[in-house]
Amino acid sequence: MLRRTLGRHRGKLAAGTALLVVHQLAETAVPIAIGVIVGRAITTGATDALLWSVAGLGALFLVLTAAWRTGARLIVAAMQSEAHLLRVEVAGRILHPRGVRTDLRSGELLTVATSDAEREAWILDVLPRIIAALTGVVASAVTLLLIDVPLGLAVLLGTPVILGLMQLVAPLITRRATAQQEATARASGMATDLVAGLRPLRGLGAEREAARRYREVSGRALDATLRAARTTGAFLGVSVTVSALLAVGVAGFAGALALDGRITVGELITVVGLSQFVIEPLGMLARVPGFVANARASADRLALVLDAEPLVPAGSHPLPATADLELVDVSYRSLRGLSLRAEPGELLGVLAHGPQDAEALAQLLSGHVPPEDYRGTVTVGGAGLAELDLAAARRALLVEPHHTDLFAGTVGSNVAAGRPDAEPEAVRRVLEASAAADVVGAHPHGLDLAVTDRGASLSGGQRQRVALARALLAQAPVLVLHDPTTAVDAVTEHAIAEGISRLRHGADEPRAHTTVLITSSPALLSVADRVLVLEDGRVAGQGTHGELAAADENYRKVVLR
Repeated sequence: MLRRTLGRHRGKLAAGTALLVVHQLAETAVPIAIGVIVGRAITTGATDALLWSVAGLGALFLVLTAAWRTGARLIVAAMQSEAHLLRVEVAGRILHPRGVRTDLRSGELLTVATSDAEREAWILDVLPRIIAALTGVVASAVTLLLIDVPLGLAVLLGTPVILGLMQLVAPLITRRATAQQEATARASGMATDLVAGLRPLRGLGAEREAARRYREVSGRALDATLRAARTTGAFLGVSVTVSALLAVGVAGFAGALALDGRITVGELITVVGLSQFVIEPLGMLARVPGFVANARASADRLALVLDAEPLVPAGSHPLPATADLELVDVSYRSLRGLSLRAEPGELLGVLAHGPQDAEALAQLLSGHVPPEDYRGTVTVGGAGLAELDLAAARRALLVEPHHTDLFAGTVGSNVAAGRPDAEPEAVRRVLEASAAADVVGAHPHGLDLAVTDRGASLSGGQRQRVALARALLAQAPVLVLHDPTTAVDAVTEHAIAEGISRLRHGADEPRAHTTVLITSSPALLSVADRVLVLEDGRVAGQGTHGELAAADENYRKVVLR
């Protein structure tokens, strides 16, 4: 990944690196120029030479500044561009219809798509700085060699020794940085999950337990961060100290040479200036392993997502001609040999005595479960769900889960999210069928009523109705609704039941739609053509709502509450 990052920004990287090298060479030339000015203009008292020297020094600073500003802008532009490309790439991989096989939670994936994408792009800043710093050190060493061979050799030999010692500690820094990023991502993931589930936690009275678990995870993240910081700090302190001692040694040795008359005053000033300047590139080289370690660790985490296998196969079968749904001897989670069939045009109700059975059925039909994770067959229109072309499968079978999210925007944009080209009459019909017309009619902005992220600006019942309208507008041949009315009152629930039946199975409906209602709502089950009762993961009974209510005591206890 790091090689790919460097490759796809090689133009800006090469230009930016060249300009940073020019900047370092100009920085190196500053103490040389000052030494020359002292030796040839000030000590000689030549006014003309002094004026020309000062003008030349000003031009040198102009080149120095311009090279840095332009080069830095190119490097920063490349870094920001790469971070953006990585964020888009990771988001696309996470949101791909085939899914992504990873153990990372949503909060951890968010960290990968944000902070890890930014840190991986650091390599575009690190490499030019390494090359520029090495250029500055080599240029300083060559200048010192020309002044005095032992001085130049001290820098040329001392620098590789310092760099070699730094590389010995680099693997430890990488491990500590990786552990710190993983621990931070876990803490972020738990925080995201806790915020998303705050209301259920309050309902269960589990705030204290949730806070305790977060404190533990956050504490481990803090410990990992402190370990990484201590390692990096100790490494940086030692390396900078060694670099400074080398510079001080070179300056002291030059002072002794000047006292012996082996070098001039101007050369002494140049050596002292270079010995002070060389601390900067050596200090940069000392920090490099830490930057590289962070970039490498982030690249590893990005690769975990970008190289992850898709959850479900692509499939190749076209859109099925009929709208029937069939499960044969399916075992998945709590389901045990479940077999059921929804005929084309049928409004089928499913009552699960165990909520885990309802959740497993909805998850299985969503198309996000790999074929190897369940046994049995699931077919839509006679074609295996896993064998359908992905786009065809999404058009043929739509599962609206119990927990749905809305997008930031308006009520209208959320309802038409799946069909932005829908006719106004179609939108009006689904709003009435889902009882969401009240949400629109109760506000002067109507369909333009603003909706915040995840629909937080709406009540629970309003969110459910808008999400149901969105699902109905998609006009999927097979529509599966899992508890779509748990947040509405009984009167609204009855209106929604009648609306779903009328919209998808009314006499004036030209297309044969199949609808599956996974629910315990008596209003919804009463409009179903047939009701299946699930118990212990399999079908335990079937009939109309009226028949089951009259003959099955357990059914009456669950439904007629």
